[in-house]
Amino acid sequence: MIDASAARRYARALFALGLEAGRHEEYGDEVESVLAALDQSREAGALLRNPGYTLQQRHNAVDALASALKLSPVVVNFLRLMVDRQRVSDLAQVARAYRAMVDEKVGRMRATVTSAAPLTDRETKNLREAIAGLTGRTIVLDSKTDPALIGGVVTQVGPRSFDGSLRTQLERMREQLKRAPV
Repeated sequence: MIDASAARRYARALFALGLEAGRHEEYGDEVESVLAALDQSREAGALLRNPGYTLQQRHNAVDALASALKLSPVVVNFLRLMVDRQRVSDLAQVARAYRAMVDEKVGRMRATVTSAAPLTDRETKNLREAIAGLTGRTIVLDSKTDPALIGGVVTQVGPRSFDGSLRTQLERMREQLKRAPV
């Protein structure tokens, strides 16, 4: 497993090339598509990760993947480097670091909202706008559901979490009642 600083170094190298070419967002999308393809085809992922295959066989697999996904030459060369250095299994970490760099560059922030029931499009839009107003950034909002919340929402914006769930409010009330004099 690659450490976080090594993942950032690989991501930073690709990001620098992307900035130079003005294609930093496209390169990120291409890396994400490679990850999705490797998730769908366990055999392809195993072939790229397994040093038991020759380097030429693994490079041929990269070429086949590049052809199927219509990858840019820079991303293809980056994948070949990852294969050469036996780092393909760390591609997800590199992609996360890359995504964070692109988000920072374009002023975008990712947030996750978890609710007891699925949010309507209007509620999602309002929440996205409220978070954007607080942060001053464009928000990419990921929605999840967790019936255990009972009601309300839990919002994760970067490293900060805002818990407005009914479950948490009930737990707080219970703790207050336990401490209250009888």
